[in-house]
Amino acid sequence: MSARDFNGVPPLRVERLSLPQSLALSSGGQAPFGALGYGTPAHLSWMPTVNARVLSEAGAMADVWHASEHIESGTTGVVRWRCDGHWMLGAIDLDETSEGADLAEPAHRAYRDLFQSLAQTGCTHLLRVWNYLPRINADGGGLERYRQFNLGRQQAFVEAGQAAFEGAPAACALGIHQGALSIRFLAGRVAPLPVENPRQVSAYHYPPAYGPRSPTFSRAALAEIGGGDVALFISGTASIVGHETVHLGDVRAQTEETLRNLEAVIAAANERTSARFGLDSIDAVVYVRHVADTPIVRQVLEQRLGAHSHILRHAVYLEADICRQDLLVEIEAHAVAAGSLGD
Repeated sequence: MSARDFNGVPPLRVERLSLPQSLALSSGGQAPFGALGYGTPAHLSWMPTVNARVLSEAGAMADVWHASEHIESGTTGVVRWRCDGHWMLGAIDLDETSEGADLAEPAHRAYRDLFQSLAQTGCTHLLRVWNYLPRINADGGGLERYRQFNLGRQQAFVEAGQAAFEGAPAACALGIHQGALSIRFLAGRVAPLPVENPRQVSAYHYPPAYGPRSPTFSRAALAEIGGGDVALFISGTASIVGHETVHLGDVRAQTEETLRNLEAVIAAANERTSARFGLDSIDAVVYVRHVADTPIVRQVLEQRLGAHSHILRHAVYLEADICRQDLLVEIEAHAVAAGSLGD
Protein backbone atom coordinates (compact mmCIF):
# COMPACT_ATOMS: atom_id res chain seq x y z
CA MET A 1 0.00 0.00 0.00
CA SER A 2 1.51 3.30 -1.07
CA ALA A 3 -1.41 5.61 -0.31
CA ARG A 4 -0.73 8.38 2.18
CA ASP A 5 -3.07 10.63 4.12
CA PHE A 6 -2.94 14.42 3.98
CA ASN A 7 -0.15 14.49 6.59
CA GLY A 8 2.06 12.29 4.42
CA VAL A 9 1.74 9.34 6.79
CA PRO A 10 1.07 5.90 5.31
CA PRO A 11 -2.19 4.62 6.79
CA LEU A 12 -1.93 1.64 9.08
CA ARG A 13 -4.52 -1.06 8.51
CA VAL A 14 -5.29 -4.34 10.26
CA GLU A 15 -7.42 -7.34 9.37
CA ARG A 16 -8.03 -10.64 11.14
CA LEU A 17 -7.55 -13.52 8.75
CA SER A 18 -7.37 -17.29 8.71
CA LEU A 19 -3.95 -18.85 8.29
CA PRO A 20 -4.52 -19.72 4.59
CA GLN A 21 -5.71 -16.16 3.90
CA SER A 22 -2.66 -14.76 5.69
CA LEU A 23 -0.21 -16.95 3.81
CA ALA A 24 -1.85 -16.03 0.49
CA LEU A 25 -0.82 -12.41 1.06
CA SER A 26 2.84 -13.37 0.85
CA SER A 27 2.47 -15.82 -2.03
CA GLY A 28 3.75 -13.22 -4.49
CA GLY A 29 7.09 -13.03 -2.73
CA GLN A 30 6.51 -9.86 -0.70
CA ALA A 31 5.17 -10.28 2.80
CA PRO A 32 2.80 -7.78 4.45
CA PHE A 33 4.11 -5.24 6.94
CA GLY A 34 3.68 -7.78 9.72
CA ALA A 35 1.28 -9.90 11.71
CA LEU A 36 0.62 -11.45 15.08
CA GLY A 37 -0.24 -15.11 14.66
CA TYR A 38 -2.32 -17.41 16.83
CA GLY A 39 -1.45 -21.05 16.24
CA THR A 40 0.54 -20.10 13.14
CA PRO A 41 3.92 -21.56 12.05
CA ALA A 42 6.83 -20.30 14.11
CA HIS A 43 9.26 -19.87 11.19
CA LEU A 44 7.58 -16.91 9.46
CA SER A 45 9.71 -13.86 10.22
CA TRP A 46 6.90 -11.42 9.37
CA MET A 47 4.35 -13.27 11.53
CA PRO A 48 5.64 -13.93 15.07
CA THR A 49 3.28 -16.34 16.75
CA VAL A 50 1.75 -16.56 20.22
CA ASN A 51 2.92 -19.82 21.75
CA ALA A 52 -0.45 -20.82 23.20
CA ARG A 53 -2.97 -23.52 22.35
CA VAL A 54 -5.73 -22.27 20.04
CA LEU A 55 -9.21 -23.16 21.30
CA SER A 56 -11.13 -21.48 18.46
CA GLU A 57 -13.18 -23.72 16.20
CA ALA A 58 -11.76 -21.87 13.17
CA GLY A 59 -8.20 -22.88 14.05
CA ALA A 60 -5.11 -20.76 13.38
CA MET A 61 -5.70 -17.03 12.80
CA ALA A 62 -3.62 -13.89 12.46
CA ASP A 63 -3.95 -10.15 12.89
CA VAL A 64 -2.26 -8.90 9.73
CA TRP A 65 -1.03 -5.30 9.63
CA HIS A 66 -0.52 -3.30 6.44
CA ALA A 67 1.48 -0.10 6.12
CA SER A 68 3.61 1.24 3.24
CA GLU A 69 5.49 -0.91 0.76
CA HIS A 70 8.89 0.40 1.85
CA ILE A 71 9.61 -1.92 4.74
CA GLU A 72 12.94 -2.38 6.44
CA SER A 73 13.70 -5.17 8.87
CA GLY A 74 16.45 -5.50 11.42
CA THR A 75 17.52 -6.57 14.88
CA THR A 76 18.42 -4.55 17.95
CA GLY A 77 19.73 -6.74 20.73
CA VAL A 78 17.05 -9.38 21.28
CA VAL A 79 14.45 -7.43 19.25
CA ARG A 80 13.44 -8.36 15.71
CA TRP A 81 11.59 -5.52 14.00
CA ARG A 82 9.95 -4.37 10.78
CA CYS A 83 9.49 -0.64 10.09
CA ASP A 84 8.33 1.57 7.24
CA GLY A 85 9.62 4.78 8.82
CA HIS A 86 6.29 5.67 10.42
CA TRP A 87 5.07 2.42 11.96
CA MET A 88 6.99 -0.40 13.61
CA LEU A 89 6.19 -3.96 14.62
CA GLY A 90 8.60 -5.84 16.87
CA ALA A 91 9.04 -9.22 18.48
CA ILE A 92 11.17 -10.60 21.29
CA ASP A 93 11.64 -14.25 22.23
CA LEU A 94 14.09 -14.50 25.11
CA ASP A 95 15.07 -17.82 26.66
CA GLU A 96 15.11 -16.56 30.22
CA THR A 97 16.24 -19.92 31.66
CA SER A 98 19.81 -18.95 30.75
CA GLU A 99 19.39 -15.67 32.59
CA GLY A 100 18.74 -17.17 36.03
CA ALA A 101 15.65 -17.93 38.08
CA ASP A 102 14.56 -14.32 38.58
CA LEU A 103 12.40 -12.99 35.73
CA ALA A 104 13.10 -9.34 36.58
CA GLU A 105 16.44 -9.23 34.78
CA PRO A 106 15.27 -10.87 31.53
CA ALA A 107 12.25 -8.53 31.50
CA HIS A 108 14.54 -5.56 32.05
CA ARG A 109 16.88 -6.69 29.28
CA ALA A 110 14.02 -7.29 26.85
CA TYR A 111 12.47 -3.88 27.43
CA ARG A 112 15.84 -2.12 27.42
CA ASP A 113 16.50 -3.52 23.94
CA LEU A 114 12.91 -2.72 22.94
CA PHE A 115 13.39 0.95 23.75
CA GLN A 116 16.73 0.98 21.95
CA SER A 117 14.99 -0.37 18.84
CA LEU A 118 12.40 2.42 19.06
CA ALA A 119 15.16 5.03 19.18
CA GLN A 120 16.95 3.38 16.29
CA THR A 121 13.90 3.48 13.97
CA GLY A 122 12.46 6.80 15.13
CA CYS A 123 9.14 5.15 16.06
CA THR A 124 9.60 6.18 19.66
CA HIS A 125 6.04 5.75 20.99
CA LEU A 126 4.60 2.39 21.99
CA LEU A 127 0.97 1.97 20.95
CA ARG A 128 0.33 -1.61 22.06
CA VAL A 129 2.32 -4.38 23.77
CA TRP A 130 1.57 -8.08 24.16
CA ASN A 131 3.54 -9.95 26.86
CA TYR A 132 3.58 -13.75 27.16
CA LEU A 133 5.32 -15.22 30.19
CA PRO A 134 6.01 -18.91 30.83
CA ARG A 135 4.70 -19.97 34.26
CA ILE A 136 3.34 -16.50 35.01
CA ASN A 137 1.85 -17.42 38.41
CA ALA A 138 4.74 -19.60 39.61
CA ASP A 139 7.01 -18.74 42.52
CA GLY A 140 10.22 -17.26 41.16
CA GLY A 141 12.09 -17.60 44.43
CA GLY A 142 10.09 -15.67 47.01
CA LEU A 143 8.16 -13.54 44.53
CA GLU A 144 5.61 -14.51 41.89
CA ARG A 145 7.10 -14.45 38.39
CA TYR A 146 4.55 -11.90 37.14
CA ARG A 147 5.59 -9.55 39.92
CA GLN A 148 9.25 -10.11 39.01
CA PHE A 149 8.35 -9.25 35.42
CA ASN A 150 6.71 -6.01 36.59
CA LEU A 151 9.92 -5.09 38.43
CA GLY A 152 12.09 -5.41 35.35
CA ARG A 153 9.56 -3.90 32.96
CA GLN A 154 8.94 -0.76 34.99
CA GLN A 155 12.64 -0.23 35.65
CA ALA A 156 13.32 -0.27 31.90
CA PHE A 157 10.51 2.24 31.30
CA VAL A 158 11.94 4.60 33.92
CA GLU A 159 15.51 4.32 32.62
CA ALA A 160 14.39 5.00 29.05
CA GLY A 161 12.37 8.06 30.08
CA GLN A 162 9.18 6.37 28.88
CA ALA A 163 5.82 6.90 30.59
CA ALA A 164 5.64 4.18 33.23
CA PHE A 165 2.47 5.46 34.87
CA GLU A 166 -0.05 7.83 33.29
CA GLY A 167 0.52 7.61 29.55
CA ALA A 168 1.80 4.03 29.58
CA PRO A 169 0.85 2.00 26.48
CA ALA A 170 -2.01 -0.45 26.27
CA ALA A 171 -0.75 -3.93 27.10
CA CYS A 172 -1.61 -7.42 28.27
CA ALA A 173 0.40 -10.07 30.12
CA LEU A 174 -0.60 -13.71 29.87
CA GLY A 175 0.90 -16.99 30.97
CA ILE A 176 1.96 -19.55 28.38
CA HIS A 177 2.76 -23.15 29.23
CA GLN A 178 6.00 -23.47 27.29
CA GLY A 179 8.58 -21.55 25.32
CA ALA A 180 10.39 -18.28 25.84
CA LEU A 181 9.50 -14.94 27.35
CA SER A 182 7.73 -13.42 24.35
CA ILE A 183 6.93 -9.76 23.75
CA ARG A 184 5.21 -8.33 20.68
CA PHE A 185 4.73 -4.60 20.15
CA LEU A 186 3.41 -1.94 17.80
CA ALA A 187 4.94 1.54 17.80
CA GLY A 188 4.66 4.79 15.91
CA ARG A 189 5.97 8.35 15.73
CA VAL A 190 3.12 9.97 17.69
CA ALA A 191 2.13 9.13 21.26
CA PRO A 192 -1.26 7.46 21.73
CA LEU A 193 -3.97 8.89 23.94
CA PRO A 194 -4.32 6.72 27.08
CA VAL A 195 -7.76 5.69 28.31
CA GLU A 196 -8.67 4.43 31.79
CA ASN A 197 -11.68 2.47 33.05
CA PRO A 198 -13.79 4.42 35.59
CA ARG A 199 -14.79 1.11 37.23
CA GLN A 200 -11.18 0.17 37.97
CA VAL A 201 -8.15 1.58 39.71
CA SER A 202 -5.48 2.33 37.12
CA ALA A 203 -3.05 -0.59 37.12
CA TYR A 204 -0.07 1.69 37.73
CA HIS A 205 -1.80 2.89 40.93
CA TYR A 206 -2.36 -0.58 42.42
CA PRO A 207 -1.54 -0.80 46.15
CA PRO A 208 1.70 -2.52 47.28
CA ALA A 209 -0.19 -5.75 48.01
CA TYR A 210 0.10 -6.54 44.28
CA GLY A 211 3.88 -6.40 44.26
CA PRO A 212 6.84 -4.06 44.76
CA ARG A 213 6.29 -2.46 41.32
CA SER A 214 2.89 -1.85 39.77
CA PRO A 215 2.00 -3.15 36.30
CA THR A 216 2.97 -0.69 33.55
CA PHE A 217 0.01 -0.26 31.22
CA SER A 218 -3.08 1.82 30.51
CA ARG A 219 -6.49 0.16 30.28
CA ALA A 220 -6.71 1.23 26.62
CA ALA A 221 -5.20 3.65 24.13
CA LEU A 222 -6.38 5.60 21.11
CA ALA A 223 -4.18 6.39 18.14
CA GLU A 224 -4.74 8.13 14.82
CA ILE A 225 -3.44 5.67 12.23
CA GLY A 226 -3.82 7.66 9.01
CA GLY A 227 -6.49 7.61 6.35
CA GLY A 228 -8.93 9.37 8.68
CA ASP A 229 -9.07 6.38 11.03
CA VAL A 230 -8.59 5.95 14.77
CA ALA A 231 -7.49 2.69 16.36
CA LEU A 232 -8.63 1.62 19.81
CA PHE A 233 -6.29 -0.77 21.60
CA ILE A 234 -7.91 -2.41 24.64
CA SER A 235 -5.57 -3.96 27.18
CA GLY A 236 -6.17 -7.28 28.85
CA THR A 237 -9.50 -6.91 30.67
CA ALA A 238 -10.77 -9.21 33.40
CA SER A 239 -13.15 -9.52 36.35
CA ILE A 240 -11.65 -6.71 38.44
CA VAL A 241 -13.63 -3.93 40.12
CA GLY A 242 -11.58 -1.25 41.80
CA HIS A 243 -8.39 -3.23 42.22
CA GLU A 244 -9.92 -6.47 43.50
CA THR A 245 -10.86 -9.68 41.73
CA VAL A 246 -14.59 -10.40 41.96
CA HIS A 247 -16.65 -13.59 41.43
CA LEU A 248 -13.97 -15.97 42.67
CA GLY A 249 -14.25 -19.43 41.13
CA ASP A 250 -17.21 -18.51 38.88
CA VAL A 251 -16.11 -18.32 35.24
CA ARG A 252 -19.58 -17.36 34.02
CA ALA A 253 -19.83 -14.39 36.37
CA GLN A 254 -16.21 -13.40 35.65
CA THR A 255 -16.94 -13.35 31.92
CA GLU A 256 -20.01 -11.18 32.47
CA GLU A 257 -17.99 -8.79 34.65
CA THR A 258 -15.28 -8.65 32.01
CA LEU A 259 -17.87 -7.59 29.44
CA ARG A 260 -19.06 -4.82 31.77
CA ASN A 261 -15.48 -3.60 32.06
CA LEU A 262 -15.04 -3.69 28.30
CA GLU A 263 -18.20 -1.63 27.87
CA ALA A 264 -16.94 0.89 30.41
CA VAL A 265 -13.53 1.36 28.81
CA ILE A 266 -15.07 1.60 25.32
CA ALA A 267 -17.45 4.29 26.61
CA ALA A 268 -14.51 6.15 28.13
CA ALA A 269 -12.67 5.94 24.82
CA ASN A 270 -15.67 7.28 22.90
CA GLU A 271 -15.56 10.40 25.07
CA ARG A 272 -12.05 11.17 23.76
CA THR A 273 -12.63 10.78 20.02
CA SER A 274 -15.13 11.47 17.28
CA ALA A 275 -14.75 7.82 16.22
CA ARG A 276 -17.40 5.48 17.57
CA PHE A 277 -16.61 2.05 18.95
CA GLY A 278 -18.92 -0.65 20.27
CA LEU A 279 -18.52 -3.90 22.15
CA ASP A 280 -20.07 -5.90 19.33
CA SER A 281 -17.59 -4.64 16.71
CA ILE A 282 -14.19 -5.27 18.32
CA ASP A 283 -11.71 -7.95 17.30
CA ALA A 284 -11.11 -9.82 20.56
CA VAL A 285 -8.68 -12.40 21.86
CA VAL A 286 -10.24 -14.42 24.66
CA TYR A 287 -7.79 -16.07 27.05
CA VAL A 288 -9.20 -18.96 29.09
CA ARG A 289 -7.29 -20.50 32.00
CA HIS A 290 -9.07 -23.87 31.98
CA VAL A 291 -9.87 -25.41 28.60
CA ALA A 292 -13.05 -26.97 30.00
CA ASP A 293 -14.41 -23.46 30.69
CA THR A 294 -14.27 -22.42 27.04
CA PRO A 295 -17.87 -23.45 26.17
CA ILE A 296 -19.17 -21.44 29.14
CA VAL A 297 -17.21 -18.37 28.14
CA ARG A 298 -18.40 -18.67 24.54
CA GLN A 299 -22.00 -19.15 25.71
CA VAL A 300 -21.90 -15.97 27.80
CA LEU A 301 -20.57 -14.01 24.84
CA GLU A 302 -23.22 -15.44 22.52
CA GLN A 303 -26.04 -14.73 24.97
CA ARG A 304 -24.81 -11.19 25.53
CA LEU A 305 -23.83 -10.21 21.98
CA GLY A 306 -25.37 -12.74 19.60
CA ALA A 307 -23.74 -15.69 17.89
CA HIS A 308 -23.50 -13.78 14.60
CA SER A 309 -22.07 -10.55 15.97
CA HIS A 310 -18.73 -9.35 14.65
CA ILE A 311 -16.94 -10.07 17.92
CA LEU A 312 -18.16 -13.68 18.03
CA ARG A 313 -17.46 -14.39 14.37
CA HIS A 314 -13.90 -13.08 14.62
CA ALA A 315 -12.92 -13.96 18.20
CA VAL A 316 -9.76 -15.95 18.87
CA TYR A 317 -9.78 -18.23 21.93
CA LEU A 318 -6.47 -19.21 23.50
CA GLU A 319 -5.50 -21.33 26.50
CA ALA A 320 -3.51 -19.10 28.82
CA ASP A 321 -2.98 -18.35 32.48
CA ILE A 322 -4.12 -14.91 33.63
CA CYS A 323 -1.86 -12.56 35.60
CA ARG A 324 -3.73 -13.31 38.83
CA GLN A 325 -4.28 -16.88 39.96
CA ASP A 326 -7.91 -16.15 40.85
CA LEU A 327 -8.78 -14.86 37.38
CA LEU A 328 -10.23 -17.43 34.97
CA VAL A 329 -10.72 -15.39 31.79
CA GLU A 330 -9.32 -12.26 30.16
CA ILE A 331 -10.25 -10.46 26.95
CA GLU A 332 -8.13 -8.01 24.97
CA ALA A 333 -9.12 -6.36 21.72
CA HIS A 334 -8.61 -3.77 19.03
CA ALA A 335 -10.91 -1.88 16.68
CA VAL A 336 -10.63 0.75 13.97
CA ALA A 337 -13.22 3.42 13.13
CA ALA A 338 -13.34 6.63 11.11
CA GLY A 339 -12.74 9.78 13.13
CA SER A 340 -10.14 11.85 14.92
CA LEU A 341 -8.93 12.39 18.45
CA GLY A 342 -10.51 15.13 20.54
CA ASP A 343 -9.37 16.96 23.63
